[in-house]
Formats: sequence, structure tokens, C-alpha cells
Amino acid sequence: MVTQDKQVDVAVVIGRFQPYHAGHAPLLAAAFDAAENVVVVLGSSFHARSVKNPFTWQERVAMMKSALSEEQRARVQFAAVRDYYDDGRWAQAVQIKVKALQPEAQSFTLVGHFKDASSYYLSRFPHWNLLEIDNTTQIDATAIRRILFEAEDLEVSLSVLENMLSLPVRQYLKAWCTLPAYSALVEEYRGLQKYKAAWAAAPYPPIFCTVDSVVRTNQHVLLIQRGGFPGKGLWALPGGFLDPHERLQRAAVRELREETKLAVLDSTLENALVDVKVFDHPERSQRGRTITHAFYFDLKLDHFPDIEADDDAAAAKWLAIDDIVAMEDQFFDDHFHILDHFLQLS
Repeated sequence: MVTQDKQVDVAVVIGRFQPYHAGHAPLLAAAFDAAENVVVVLGSSFHARSVKNPFTWQERVAMMKSALSEEQRARVQFAAVRDYYDDGRWAQAVQIKVKALQPEAQSFTLVGHFKDASSYYLSRFPHWNLLEIDNTTQIDATAIRRILFEAEDLEVSLSVLENMLSLPVRQYLKAWCTLPAYSALVEEYRGLQKYKAAWAAAPYPPIFCTVDSVVRTNQHVLLIQRGGFPGKGLWALPGGFLDPHERLQRAAVRELREETKLAVLDSTLENALVDVKVFDHPERSQRGRTITHAFYFDLKLDHFPDIEADDDAAAAKWLAIDDIVAMEDQFFDDHFHILDHFLQLS
């Protein structure tokens, strides 16, 4: 481990901590050695629960605090930051959150290690010192989650994780797995495994093409509630997969009608089209690499056209745009961020 004298005001550690494991502990230890004040930035903080992000940011804070000493807990603060799928905007949000917690601080050290290609985010803070720590544990949070979701006997599975998770964290997870959210995530995990197994024989990793529709009118937007996994019960944009011989806009209109039976003419939708945007972040979907084309329609009506949930939508509803900001953790995949792009929610 690399250490340094406490010559900076704040040491910053960034991660998703899904869950907090023994590979994270050296980073925290180095941060406490580097500065009197430590800020832990929790990424993916406002996502809905998913196989990739099973723990809320509050649960991750509780998990980490359980593994820290009383003296360390007195010196650490936590900043919850959303994923923006835009590196510049995300890095700016991190700096704003850290500065808000430590307004008097003048010097910052970012503590991290380059474990793989995903660690490129460490280069997004050129005005902070970088304290690089050797990655000696090679612990994979994805493997930990897989063991938890495949557990036939939770006690046995937690014992397998003994060298990866501290005793307080294992005890926390044992209690957490009694929550209803755990059983729902296990079901979602199994569904995703079956989905990926169906494509395992493909000669190349599949890349999926989808379409989504943002339909606005009278300060409301049309959303569906997903009827099946993944994301069962979450709010989403009407949309789906492109058919082999279909144009993108035609597919967006087809999916919109199949899921909501929106009672407007095709010509009305065509005239209402405001913008089209491609969302292609590699991590935007749990099902695999999925590139979506989002079509933004502004109907500009003073009433709400009739809708009715159909196909794989459990519900269809006109939701007030002003209410959506408080619903971020109820959205499927990156659909909140798609809405944010077109509607400027935040």
C-alpha cells in the first residue's frame, strides 16, 4: 500500500460498492492515512434496484460504516451521485458534491486503483492529486453478487465469501437477504441468466437495437409500467426491439401503439416529432449491449389522448413531468436519463 503524510485537506474514494468488499478496504485505509477528512462518493446512487445495483446508496453507507472503526466513522462523509452516462457531467457532479461537504477544503487527493478499463474515471479529475494504490486482492463484486443470487444455502454462500467480505458486512448481508427485495432480485437474476444463455451460442457477442418513445403533452409524459422481468414493476418508456425489416421510426410508433394504444393518428405523431437521440452507453442495459434510438414527440394538446396498457405493459399512464424527478429510483435501465435529456429534469 502507498501512503503519504496528511498534506491535503480531503481524500476522496469513488466507487459503486455493490457490495463493499475487502478489495475496497485498502482504498479507505489509504484515504484515512492521506487526509484527516475522507469523502466516499457512491456511484449509481439513484438507480432502481437491479441485479447490477441491488443495494440502495443508504444501504451501502450502512454496510461500509459497519466495517469502519468509531474513529473512522467520525472522519468520513458520503456523497450520493447518480450515473449521468456523460463523463464530463458526472465528474462535475462529483466535484460539486464533494465541495458541498467540504466547503473550506483547498486540496484534494483522489485515492484509487486501476483494476481494469472501467477505472478510466480516475483520469476525469485533473485538478485533484491522484494517489494510486496497488490492486492486490483482485476481488470481483460481480462474482460476489452472483454467489448471493445463486445461493441455495445462504449460510454456506456467506462462508464462501469469508475472505472477500468482513464479518460485519457478511452479517449485514445475511439480514439484508431476508428483505422482499432479495427474492425479487433472485428471480430477475435467473431470468437474465436464461436470456443470456439463449444467446451464448452466437459467434459474436450480440448487440441489440431498440427504440423508445418520449411522448409529451399538457406538461405530462406517457409512461408504461413493465409487466415482466427484467425491471418488473418499474416505470419505462414505451418501446422495444427493432424488427428485421423495419425502419426505426416505424418501429417506435409500432411499439408505442402495442404497449399503450395511444389514440392519435400516425400523421399527428409524425408532425409532433421534435428530436431523435441515440443512447449507446455500453452499461445502459443489463441484458447486454443495447443501443436505443429515442424519439421525442411533443403533441402540444390541451387534453390527454386515450391510452390503454397492452402487450407486455402492466400499466400505461400520463405522469406529470414535475413529479418525475422524485421517481428516479423507480425507472428501468437509463430511461430516467433519456427523459432528463429531452425534458431537462435536472
